[in-house]
This record gives sequence, C-alpha cells and structure tokens, in this order.
Amino acid sequence: MGKNPAAPKKASAYDVIIEKIFFDHYVDGSSDFRFAREEIPAAALAMNVKVPDNLGDTIYTFRYRKQLPQRILDTQPAGKYWLILGAGDALYRFRLSTLATISPTPGLLVRKIPDATPEIITRYAFSDEQALLAKIRYNRLIDIFLGITGYSLQSHLRTKIPNYGQIEIDELYVGIDARGAQYVIPVQAKGGTDKLGVIQTIQDTAFCQHQPRYSQSIARPVSAQFMAADIIALFELSFDGDDVSIVQERHYRLTETANINDNDLETYRRG
Repeated sequence: MGKNPAAPKKASAYDVIIEKIFFDHYVDGSSDFRFAREEIPAAALAMNVKVPDNLGDTIYTFRYRKQLPQRILDTQPAGKYWLILGAGDALYRFRLSTLATISPTPGLLVRKIPDATPEIITRYAFSDEQALLAKIRYNRLIDIFLGITGYSLQSHLRTKIPNYGQIEIDELYVGIDARGAQYVIPVQAKGGTDKLGVIQTIQDTAFCQHQPRYSQSIARPVSAQFMAADIIALFELSFDGDDVSIVQERHYRLTETANINDNDLETYRRG
C-alpha cells in the first residue's frame, strides 16, 4: 500500500491559501480589492490544506517575511507591487503600490556614534526589534537622524483606525524643533530576517492623521533595521495618500569614542 502524500508545510499551505483568496477576487486590471479574515479557513478547506492555527499569521507572513506566490506576482504591472493592508475589523485588502519593502542601500556611509547604551542592556538584549528600539532610545538616534529633540511617548501602541482596523505602532515619539514646531514620529523596527514594509508606514501615517491631538503636529514616520555588524539603518518615509517614498536614509554604528578618529570626523563635517 502506498504512503499518503505528506501534508503541505506551513509556508506552502499559506501560499495555497493566499493564492486561492487572491484569485477569488482578482480580475484583469484590478488595483484594489477587499477580502475577509473568514475567507482564510474557507480557502484552506477548499484547497484541502490545514487551517492555520493563527489566521493572522497568514497575513503577517506575506507582509514581512515571505514573497507572495509567483502566480500573484505575475499579475503585477511593471513598477507596481501588491500589498496586503488592513481594511477594518477582520477585513483586509490587496492594493497595488510603487514600493513594497524597504531595504538598506549597500555601500552607504556608516556614521560612528558614541555608544550610550547602558552595559546591562547590552548584556541582556537580543538582536531583535526590542533591542533595536532600546538602542535607538538610549542613543537618541531619532534626535540625531531627524535633527529635532524627540521623546519616547509609548511603545507597542495598539489602536484602531478607520479603514484599516487594528494596528500596532512599535514605538511612538513626539518632538520639537528650534522653531517650536511639534512632531509625531511613529517608528517601526525590524530585526532578524523580517523585512521593513511600507504597510506599517501607511498605517502609522493614517494613525497620525486620524488623531485629533496630533492635528497641529508634523508626522515623520521612521523605519529602523538591524544590518550586519550591528549597523543600524534608519529611514524617514512619507506617504502621500497613494504611495510611500523614502525621504532620507542614514546608517549608524554605535561604538566606543576611541574608535572615532579624526578622519571620521572630517568626513562627517563635509556631510
């Protein structure tokens, strides 16, 4: 008697599920369409794969960890990429965008910053989002990067916003500049193999726009990524209602003051 075929691995099952949902709604020329969370188990049953234990992980995987299946990618027009955005409570939508993920630019100047991270934090921190946020906070990298004075207001802020549903902001800063202008700075951080995505920038910007308390503040979304050799890449981003663009990018290495020489300082003086 032959053996039964092995059940698909989790990632493969996710591919089958998201592909089924996509083509249940997609028609040629589509650029934006919605689907419901309840379609995830229905698609799994229809395609004879295991229903995911965590339905939300199916969406998270294709937002930050894994490329969409090739059949879906083949429908992308030149220069456009599919995003999966929130669309309300237990609702999502596929939407075409000119930018999908954000990656550090190879070869960009790495600026050395005196490391002010408390040694006990360095001893116990992991190379993940929380460690990255802690290093940014203790070294005032938001201030250095944006040229303002910033204050960490809240981490892991969970809230709901119209048309997007439940969101989470990794860390929220508020700030002020020499003119007295005030800022709200949502920060997303990724470590390990997770990719920075424009989805969180879109949601973070929408949060700032829908909060009356920030109506007179300037939103400046920031994304942060651990690179090799503990280099920290920071991006300032902008969302104009249609697409996300990169305003500026800097790379920093936290180090002992003795490792910052005159040549380094001369380079930084020139910009």
